[in-house]
Amino acid sequence: MDYNTQRPKLLLPEYGRIVQEMVDYARTLPEKAQRQACAETIVSVMASFAPGRRQQPDFWHKLWDHLALMADYELDIDYPYEIVRRTDQAKPARLPYPQTRIRYRHYGHLIEELTRKLKEMPEGEERSQLAWLVAGQMRRSLNDWNKDALSDRKVAADLAAYTDGTVRLTADELSATGAGMARRVSRARRNRRNF
Repeated sequence: MDYNTQRPKLLLPEYGRIVQEMVDYARTLPEKAQRQACAETIVSVMASFAPGRRQQPDFWHKLWDHLALMADYELDIDYPYEIVRRTDQAKPARLPYPQTRIRYRHYGHLIEELTRKLKEMPEGEERSQLAWLVAGQMRRSLNDWNKDALSDRKVAADLAAYTDGTVRLTADELSATGAGMARRVSRARRNRRNF
């Protein structure tokens, strides 16, 4: 049995192994006229893979470029377009995956960043507004993660834990604002239905 993992890697996998085999066959043909006819047939097959893109201005040029690339620029035919050889570029350096540990994963990294800012901010109106915004986002994130775990006590406790107790909101305050938000959302939905 011949597995794809044992075969050579495809340069352009979007066309599949069959098209690559057609290109390899075209390279073995002895006469230039035969190679030319075979190449034109291959390009028409490649065009059938993306029928919606035929209206793009450089569609056919791109297909001929792909044919040349798949043939490793060794297919001796008369190309209808100028073929530009690809330059071998070094792969960019791999980006390191962030290795930060998130205390409560359902809230995410940005909530942790915001709570760090909250701890550093001086007491005042701005910190209070940011605390309410963070608590609201924590509530939404917890609701998205697990609706059954949504509890204003949990959000208030997690916010206090994140900020080492510098920001304290009570569960009753969160419930009151949450209920008010729910009423505003339901009212907006009703108004949309009436139009």
